[in-house]
Amino acid sequence: MDLYVVGCHGGETTKHRTCAFVIDEVLALDAGSVTSGLDLAAQARLEACVVSHAHLDHVRDLATLADNRCQMGLPPLVIAGTRGTLAALRAHFFNNVLWPDFTAIPSVTEPTIRFQELEPERTAVIAGFSVKPVLVNHSIESAGFVITSPTGGALGYSGDTGPTDRLFEVLNEERDLRALLMEVSFPERERRVALASGHHTPGTLAVDLRKLRTPRELPTLLYHIKPYFQAEVERECAAIEGHNLQVLELEDQFVL
Repeated sequence: MDLYVVGCHGGETTKHRTCAFVIDEVLALDAGSVTSGLDLAAQARLEACVVSHAHLDHVRDLATLADNRCQMGLPPLVIAGTRGTLAALRAHFFNNVLWPDFTAIPSVTEPTIRFQELEPERTAVIAGFSVKPVLVNHSIESAGFVITSPTGGALGYSGDTGPTDRLFEVLNEERDLRALLMEVSFPERERRVALASGHHTPGTLAVDLRKLRTPRELPTLLYHIKPYFQAEVERECAAIEGHNLQVLELEDQFVL
């Protein structure tokens, strides 16, 4: 399983991109930067995008991705998410006001995108991968995922979340978990803001990671740091002991 980091930050500057990851060139996890960070050929290879929640930094580039793929005449892109996430995309995003409804363009029978609803903790097959959503603790409905490759090995993805329990219980049930993409957003001095908005600080992250069965062994790839706090959060994460942590950078690549 090949993992490519298109965007991994909790905000955007000329040196930071919002969240988007690609597995084996065909499955995107979130879409904050899938067009700002991928060329047309890479966009065309995508078969599906699994969306953790409907906040703009995780869905924004679905708009331009749909537009580009429509011009290329490609098969429908599957956009998969939980019921609340898809409802928000239908009502507030692909609504023929903010952006055209590409579920009916070029036509209803030959659309550019197709929504696939995911039921929490029920596995679905998307672009050949087994995808299990797990609801997490954010300011709106949000899910983490366990993504299992057809060739073996699984990847955990937290989505946006503050302290949570069920995700770690599900991760501990996985026999071949290769890595965990885990959010951390604010420094410790901003814990009040972090908890109010459903995010982690290094301190709350350290507590949650202790819920893992083998925290020292599991590669834990940190993302969603707010650009303004980047250096501060990295320093605080470096002080966390007993875990295999790595702060992600743009265009990182991993073979899991």
